[in-house]
Amino acid sequence: MRIDKFLKVSRLIKRRTVANEITKSERILVNDKPVKPSYQLKLDDIITIEFGTKIIKVRVKSIIDSTKKADASEMFEFISEEKREL
Repeated sequence: MRIDKFLKVSRLIKRRTVANEITKSERILVNDKPVKPSYQLKLDDIITIEFGTKIIKVRVKSIIDSTKKADASEMFEFISEEKREL
């Protein structure tokens, strides 16, 4: 599954277009490398997301094409969340 779609389906980011733009601006890293929105995720990939002053790291647990809101959090597990100063 493409990373932009994964971010939307897992509800880490609300809209796929936003996920696409953030990925293009190199604020999404997979295994510590910047990727394009078309990057194909694999199980156990580690995604780093930079939201302004917050950095979140998650591990991909499952890849599901569509899911209910209650099941979305089962697609990933939080590794860390940190705040940084600008």
